Amino acid sequence: MAKAFVFDLALCSGCYACQIVCKDEHCGNDWTPVAKPQPDTGQFWISVNEKTCGTIPKVRVVYTPAMCNHCAKPACVEACTPGAAYVRGDGLVILDAERCTGCGSCAKACPYGAIYKNEPLGICQKCTGCAHLLDAGYMEPRCVESCATGALVFGEEEELADLIKGAEVMMPETGLRPRVYYRNRPGQFIAGTVYDPEAKEVIEYAKAMAVTGGKIIHTLTDDFGDFWFNDLAVGSYDITITAPGYEPKYFYSVRTDDCVNLGDIPLTRQESSAQP
Repeated sequence: MAKAFVFDLALCSGCYACQIVCKDEHCGNDWTPVAKPQPDTGQFWISVNEKTCGTIPKVRVVYTPAMCNHCAKPACVEACTPGAAYVRGDGLVILDAERCTGCGSCAKACPYGAIYKNEPLGICQKCTGCAHLLDAGYMEPRCVESCATGALVFGEEEELADLIKGAEVMMPETGLRPRVYYRNRPGQFIAGTVYDPEAKEVIEYAKAMAVTGGKIIHTLTDDFGDFWFNDLAVGSYDITITAPGYEPKYFYSVRTDDCVNLGDIPLTRQESSAQP
């Protein structure tokens, strides 16, 4: 059976513990033939990528850990002419530090950019899944052990089937069959705040409707006048805001290439509803 990693992005707090303990485990420590020491700077065999979506005050920060995907059909192994790259019986992909010549063919072949060149040592390096610890009887790599929120799980792929169901992998179109899975990857959002400029008050329970490709999504403003359309696919949306006694507000062709904050949206009172 092959090992796999599962990241639940809904649980990741962006503490960077996984990134830090990887450095602690591999910097200054020689785990030949699995790995020679990782450089103090310039390499992160697991890195937490931070992305800020939207604009103030409608902002969301998403943390996405990234590492070697330990593919079932790794391009690095196929490209490695010295034969230093190989797949272990447990599915972890290793660059043999003693056989590597530093030619860089594995790094060029990897579509994930997960392989680094250690110039002083003249070899290529990457995440090993802490194979040296697993061989010593440990159950988890250091990054998994350090995860305080349980966002990162490691184990046999078959035993993690329930967690993997519905999860995504990075760049599935490569056909390399990554064994690093991501749960709850958030989509884009469209948000805004609806208010009455005359009364200088927010409008609660206003109806917001988003239409795209024949699909209709409904939501309401909350106690603060805010509405959110969450987990949207990238595309174009027509937005309509309505509330009893007010003229409707329209936003056409709102693109979600990035998250969108429509800002403060004033609604105009209908004539019959206008205050004398």
